[in-house]
Amino acid sequence: MNYESINIDNPSPNNKISRKKIYNPYSTESVNDRRIFGGNPTAIFELNKIKYQWAYNLLRTMFANTWFPEEVNMNQDKRDYMELTLQEKQGYDRALAQLIFMDSLQTNNLTDNINPYITCPEINMLLVRQAFEESLHAQSYAVMVDSISTNTDEIYQMWRKDDKLRAKNDYIADVYANLAKNPTETNLVKAMFANQILEGIYFYSGFAFFYTLARSGKMQNSAEMIRFIQRDEITHLTIFQQMIISTRRERPDLFTKELQDEVMEMFRQAVDLESSWGEYITQGQILGLTSKIIRQYIEYLADKRLKAVNYPILYNTQNPIQWVEEQVNFNNQRTNFFEAKVRNYTRGELTFEDDF
Repeated sequence: MNYESINIDNPSPNNKISRKKIYNPYSTESVNDRRIFGGNPTAIFELNKIKYQWAYNLLRTMFANTWFPEEVNMNQDKRDYMELTLQEKQGYDRALAQLIFMDSLQTNNLTDNINPYITCPEINMLLVRQAFEESLHAQSYAVMVDSISTNTDEIYQMWRKDDKLRAKNDYIADVYANLAKNPTETNLVKAMFANQILEGIYFYSGFAFFYTLARSGKMQNSAEMIRFIQRDEITHLTIFQQMIISTRRERPDLFTKELQDEVMEMFRQAVDLESSWGEYITQGQILGLTSKIIRQYIEYLADKRLKAVNYPILYNTQNPIQWVEEQVNFNNQRTNFFEAKVRNYTRGELTFEDDF
């Protein structure tokens, strides 16, 4: 690996970062010398030597939570979809199109844009597993589209043709594109924060639409699929929270007032964009999701993500739809919507707080 462009003795937020070598037999880096980025790894996975225990614990949780979309029977939803109102069908299709884009983007972003710069082997493995799960989610959406929708091509082409979705996607992809064009330490950290927005605001907002339909007795199997997906997204969100926290410990010089101001503005713009999108897909016609509730929920999510990485909150807004979080509490047995059948969604649990 070429380290000439990284000045370790005189760090600067504008330092260029280089991709790690896939084979580096001359490295003498010890476990304690490992770093999130800017290290000199051998590229060998020695999993009996772990620096970031949170990463290994998360990896084991993700392995334990392995599932496949074919586990969810979509037959009833195919019938339900035909009974939805026009506004509900449009909202369903748009919400699904949004999720399809984000998981597609994230699969490529993780493998091609972020992981090549990460120099800790246990985190490299973690991001590969995350990319696998993102591609699994893409397959889940394909099952949903093929099983339910009469306009399959329209949903898959919506990211091209829907101006509001295109504007939203362009904004989401912009920070990742900046890292690809200009791979600096600061741009990598900003991409970590962008992941917090993607995984912890955009996805959660999209999921809430499906849960709202299910709460009204509609499309309950779609909500079941989304629950499995969201269980994965909980771990994905935690990955980048911990990467940010660990990077801040290793490189406090990167966490300047300027960076904080940029991050806060990223969150403000994301809240405005997602609130507008939420109003667009619901059209004021979805019971339980008014424009005010949508805005409050997204503000609440933004505050929660900022607080998790020790940044100041922006809105001090309470969660207006707490029942949504109750439906995705995977660490307890849950009773399905309107059913007596009990499902245990938890195979692996996030029980590693002491290692943070």
